[in-house]
Amino acid sequence: MLKIIPAEMRHFTDFGWLKSYWLFSFSNYYDPDNIRFGDLRVFNDDTVKPGRGFPTHQHSEMEIVTIVLEGEITHEDSRGNSTVLEEGEVQCISAGHGIEHSEFNLGGKPLHFYQIWIYPARSLPEPAYSQKKFEASEWKNRFLPLVSGQGLPDVMPMNADATVYRAGLEPGKTLHYETSECRRVFIYLGSGELLINGQRIRQGDQARADLAKTLHIEAVSPGEEPADFVLIDVPSCKGWGLEEKTLLGGRKSVRK
Repeated sequence: MLKIIPAEMRHFTDFGWLKSYWLFSFSNYYDPDNIRFGDLRVFNDDTVKPGRGFPTHQHSEMEIVTIVLEGEITHEDSRGNSTVLEEGEVQCISAGHGIEHSEFNLGGKPLHFYQIWIYPARSLPEPAYSQKKFEASEWKNRFLPLVSGQGLPDVMPMNADATVYRAGLEPGKTLHYETSECRRVFIYLGSGELLINGQRIRQGDQARADLAKTLHIEAVSPGEEPADFVLIDVPSCKGWGLEEKTLLGGRKSVRK
């Protein structure tokens, strides 16, 4: 089952210094039918003006993945990490029992990044931090695993039964993603156009797949623009029903 959610269905918030698209209920945006998708809890598409950012705040019991698309993030946390993430870099924080951090754009141009929250596979007492730089050539016409808790070799670890991939697919190229009925697959398209099992998605659209076995993903972008997208593989929530509201990330409506 494949559900396409168009870009205009995203919740948009403009704080002046921050422009953000929230793909799931977040902060003052609440939709009981769009809380989560399997273990995926948050996907925010954020743009921050230079000199602004998020002051110190706390997280716990969550895996937090940040993907920098443009600009840079200055990160500091209560574990003593003080780093700058630039374009192409990815950060993963296992919040454990609790971690405080701040995120600021101290560069000279707008900062554009994705932030993703995934529920952990188990409770960890101590937070963990990792950061890695990737080049666009690494995700060209392939699924590049950025961070994973599924035992993939040479990939940044996370405390979740999930994997976050990035891909840049040239027009006319096709990728196939094998999944199973106990997994859910989420796709967010940052640029270009795709056909996913024959259904077209455009910039800002989402695809949420459940009860699928194979996803056939073809880039159909006009001109030579590649389709740049993130694919997240997460487990389905045990005991959840599979009607459309659940597929969209909704309530626990059927227990088995």
